[in-house]
Amino acid sequence: QMEVTVSSPPRPLRGRGGRGVRARPNLRHNKTMKRALIVVDLQNDFCPGGALAVSHGDEIVPIINDLMAREYFDLIVATQDWHPANHLSFASQHGKTPGEMIELNGQTPVLWPDHCVESTPGAELVSELETSRIARIFQKGQKREVDSYSGFFDNDHQTETGLGGYLKTENVDEVFVCGLATDYCVKYSALDAKALGFATHLFEDASRGVNLQSDDVEKAVQEMKDAGVLVVQSTELT
Repeated sequence: QMEVTVSSPPRPLRGRGGRGVRARPNLRHNKTMKRALIVVDLQNDFCPGGALAVSHGDEIVPIINDLMAREYFDLIVATQDWHPANHLSFASQHGKTPGEMIELNGQTPVLWPDHCVESTPGAELVSELETSRIARIFQKGQKREVDSYSGFFDNDHQTETGLGGYLKTENVDEVFVCGLATDYCVKYSALDAKALGFATHLFEDASRGVNLQSDDVEKAVQEMKDAGVLVVQSTELT
């Protein structure tokens, strides 16, 4: 098992991108438009005791359950890492150590322990999560040769998961992202959502990060803010 550490949940960020959430913040001209919550990769392997455990990753489960119970969201979806057993993001496939980087198909991916292998217990969403509230689960990282941090695209942006099209079909125009991990799958999901034209928010306190480097989470949050993602706390939702 690889246990990665994360600092205490960061203090609420204010200033640019740090404004709070207001209940039904915008008077919508199109009453059919919807607001969605995206729960990213809240899986056994990413929680304490898992193959690629994010320290304190399990602490966000009750926060997310509370968010899902609110009437604030019109739609709730989740993403799920779903790798073949020989996925090339696994260090074991290269005789390397987790945390190393390699050159692969023009990219330099981080190598990880074997994790979230399809149809294994580690790939399942954590049992404490109120999955009955989730309308659809989008699996990612299914192609052996390329990883998929984002819930919308593989890392090479050549393959879509279907999440973006689904949200647009459901008339979603505003999304709130949370889950694991802040500096990888949450970040890339939020950045892609923003690039696809969704008004995008990060629930900072409902996410936890890997922090391979001690400031990775801080940098990830700043990168999202710089892209126009609003960083908010679940406690600001009224």
